[in-house]
Amino acid sequence: MSTSAPAPTHSLNLSAQPLLVRRAAVLGAGTMGSRIAAHLANVGIPTLLLDMVPEGAHHKNKLAVLAIENLAKSKPAAFYDASFADRITPGNFEDDLPKLAGCDWVIEAVAENIAIKHKLLEKVVEHLGPNAILTTNTSGLPIAQIAKPMFAPIRQRFFGTHFFNPPRYMQLLELIPLPETDPQILSAFAAFADRLLGKQVVLANDTPNFIANRIGVTVMFTAATLMLQQGLTIEEADALTGQAIGWPRTGTFRLADMVGIDVLAHVAMNFPQGAAPGNFFDLLAEIVKRGWLGDKAKQGFYKKTRGAEGKEQREVLDLKTLEYRPLAKASIPSLEMAKNAATLKERLRILLANDPAKDKAAAFLWPLLSTLWNFSAERIGEAANDAPSIDRAMKAGFNWEMGPFEMWDAAGVRETVTRMKAMQLPVSAAVEELLDSGNEHWYAPDGPHCFNPASGAWDMVPRQPGHARVADYRRGRRPVQSCIVRANSGASLVDIGDHIGCIELHSLKNAIGGDVVSLVSSVLRADSDAVRDFAGFVISGDREHFSVGANLMQLLLAAQEGEWDEVNGAIRGFQQMTQLIKFCPRPVVVAPFGMTLGGGAEMCLHAARRQPHAETYIGLVEAGVGLIPGGGGTKEMLLRSVDAAAAIAPPDPKDPPSRFAQSAQMIAALRRTLETIAMAKVSASAVDARGLGLFSAADRVTFNRERLLLDAKAEVHALIEGGYTAPVPRAEIPAPGLAALATMESGIFLMGEAGYASEHDQKVARWAAYILAGGRITAGSLVSEQYLLDLEREAFLSLCGERKTQERIGFTLKTGKPLRN
Repeated sequence: MSTSAPAPTHSLNLSAQPLLVRRAAVLGAGTMGSRIAAHLANVGIPTLLLDMVPEGAHHKNKLAVLAIENLAKSKPAAFYDASFADRITPGNFEDDLPKLAGCDWVIEAVAENIAIKHKLLEKVVEHLGPNAILTTNTSGLPIAQIAKPMFAPIRQRFFGTHFFNPPRYMQLLELIPLPETDPQILSAFAAFADRLLGKQVVLANDTPNFIANRIGVTVMFTAATLMLQQGLTIEEADALTGQAIGWPRTGTFRLADMVGIDVLAHVAMNFPQGAAPGNFFDLLAEIVKRGWLGDKAKQGFYKKTRGAEGKEQREVLDLKTLEYRPLAKASIPSLEMAKNAATLKERLRILLANDPAKDKAAAFLWPLLSTLWNFSAERIGEAANDAPSIDRAMKAGFNWEMGPFEMWDAAGVRETVTRMKAMQLPVSAAVEELLDSGNEHWYAPDGPHCFNPASGAWDMVPRQPGHARVADYRRGRRPVQSCIVRANSGASLVDIGDHIGCIELHSLKNAIGGDVVSLVSSVLRADSDAVRDFAGFVISGDREHFSVGANLMQLLLAAQEGEWDEVNGAIRGFQQMTQLIKFCPRPVVVAPFGMTLGGGAEMCLHAARRQPHAETYIGLVEAGVGLIPGGGGTKEMLLRSVDAAAAIAPPDPKDPPSRFAQSAQMIAALRRTLETIAMAKVSASAVDARGLGLFSAADRVTFNRERLLLDAKAEVHALIEGGYTAPVPRAEIPAPGLAALATMESGIFLMGEAGYASEHDQKVARWAAYILAGGRITAGSLVSEQYLLDLEREAFLSLCGERKTQERIGFTLKTGKPLRN
């Protein structure tokens, strides 16, 4: 297989009109094909899922039907909502290929075998519509070879699409065009994949394994080879290739188990002869031969077992004996010291500053990272057209915090090259060219340019229209007035242009403590300078998760010291903050993403609108630590219950409020709400959150994380253009009262009797029911929002004083898990 660098033939028009895909078809119902179909269903595209007819099967669609059934049970979940499975229609290659005529996009995803692909594609092209796009999904087979049987007109509408598994969660989509692929079609498809599929689209050349797998698998094999050479354990190798250097906590071998060891071996076989590091390959082949394929086989490099008391424990493979032994925590002192560094740049410099002759981490990381940097530099002009494409591919495909060239800049290019030469490690000619030109960075420190050794020039780094992070405005690298208006340790107000301010959360784990409350409150007060100067606000951030909730450590310390005035003041301050979000004269749009828990969810509930990322896992989880949502969350959920019941059966103005407050619709809505709060339910997606009452139908979902900030900003503008006026506090809320409270308490008792709720769970749930009922008052009594906030504060303070609540909080802070006591 040739490795000569192909001349780049394509570029993407980043402003192209997105391709219209009204219906799609996926050919191949295996793991990848079925999950691609599920993700198409997630974004609203009706999809045909076809596979071959099994020999002797009574049902010709058996494989596709089974695949859809398995999707419903898959973990992690393949669908945003289980009902979306209905958007997939099963079929087979014998009967249903004519249906492809009605599809705008047909994606072939059968086995990684060129002969099998050729046989199917020869039949498929006869049934394509005149404007249909045909793509092949492959992790590394040559696209030109797959396309050989196709006539010229089809080749213009054909290219490779390399999704990473699972497609719902993995951001990267590599597009690999033929020389004949129509550039306009390619750009239109890229725009569609960016906006609707939520993908980080990277253009790759038709070389073995393309970009991400080419580099990622080489690095994995290098890490494994170094581990064997240096006598390290799997645990030590995973620790050294994990979060310490900005890579996922899985490290090398846990990642291999997740991906599938057979898949890893198959990708390695696509490398040119002798290009993949070799002394680990034979060992890998033996593991595959034994059927230890990773998570799907329940054992690979790691295996879960049950101990003597039935407790689950993890064992690890000893590569010398090929027997499993108990897991041992890696103990590398320099690695532990580096973890205290605030940034990845600092960690890299600390780790690489040590003497490899004396330090285990430095001895491993110097040859590993030098291989990564050299190999990546040599892929410019071959696998990819430029360094930024490689960086984006590795970040999106392998979840790295930095791409190879960003890491090299962070570690210091000239310093590392000098050290590499002193250690007699190879140095790529590409980086020598960079340094010979008088530059010491791949990326220009003063602008969006990157050095390209293929041309010897600084290329502009193209910015995808509609993509932005708060950091872009912090750096002032956009053609708008951009600055930090005010800031503290937990949050900042950042001008993101067009008279919109962004309140960025950036505390540790984005926990909401006094610093966040203070800044948000000072910004959103009706008489503040910010409200006068800005037309609206977005609340969001750049971290992995929106917020883990309130700062429990502050709360626990105050409760244990009996500082009840301090606790009461903190709750009151939090409630005032959420009220300011709700009643701010300017529209406030919260843009959540990832974990959005407890207080983070309460911030969302009070916003004029929410603009969530599709992968938002939101929940009022306070019950898990023995509390109730006390920042206005329980109050807002009651208001949603009242509104939901009124939407189904509007109250008759002639009837007394008590009739509506005790209606079947009201009781049903309260039961659902109590269940959401008392069981600390967390949504599986932004779509799922609508079913929990945490998001509304009016809250639009963003599929691409990179578009979230500007989508939220656009939503603020839409509210302004629509003549936004702030709501007024509700003062005549019909309380469900004693009868509803009795019904809810009966349900809580039955949950306890059935073993679903401990005694303390029931106590927490009864407090939640008490607030949702409006207290022990007559049904239909009219209460205010402030009255409900006072009930919340009463319940929260009471529960803070409970020993079991304090035990729960302490356990969660220590382990990150809930305690059932």
